[in-house]
Order: sequence, then C-alpha cells, then structure tokens
Amino acid sequence: MEYISLKELPNQSVSHNQSIKKKTILNKGKLPHITNFSQAIFAPKQVAYVHNHDDMWEVFYVEKGTGIIKINEREYILEKGVCVLVEPNENHEIINNGDDNLIINYFGVVN
Repeated sequence: MEYISLKELPNQSVSHNQSIKKKTILNKGKLPHITNFSQAIFAPKQVAYVHNHDDMWEVFYVEKGTGIIKINEREYILEKGVCVLVEPNENHEIINNGDDNLIINYFGVVN
C-alpha cells in the first residue's frame, strides 16, 4: 500500500517542454507496464511539442481547463472530463489555448 499526496511531491519539468511542470505520482517500476502516472499543469499558451513514442501508449485525462491535442495533425478538444488514448507511433502535441491552467493527469503503458 502507498499513500501519495500531490501537495507533497516536487515539481519536475515535462521532457517535451521544460517550462511545463508536472508531479510524478508513480514512477516507472512501481506497477508492471506503467511508465509513470503524473499530473502536468500547462499555463496559458504552453505547448508540449509534437513527439511520439514507439513503445508506449499514453492516456490523458483532463482534470481542469481547456486545450487542444493534435494527434497525427488532427485536432481534438480537451476539456474537463475528456480522456484521450494515444497509441504508439502517433505524433501528438498538447496546447493550452485557454486563459486558465490546463491540468492533465496521464500515464504511459508499455508491453
């Protein structure tokens, strides 16, 4: 059993944009096949630039705010309550186009 509080976790930078901060709730190795479970906070106009993962699925759940996720150049709206699954090798980019923080909880899954 583990009990983890977001308020006690340190801020880290998201690898696709160092100015976006995240808190890693579970690190790789804690659960089989899960690379991480994190919460990222995108300030207005911040972007996690286009990238892909050849060995990982990513699941994004929007807790707060609005934005856009581009998957293979197609745009999808992000808003509270939306969940998006990005498959391996799909190019994806997340953009906060709103006026408030965009808060996304996400995790990665490998074979």
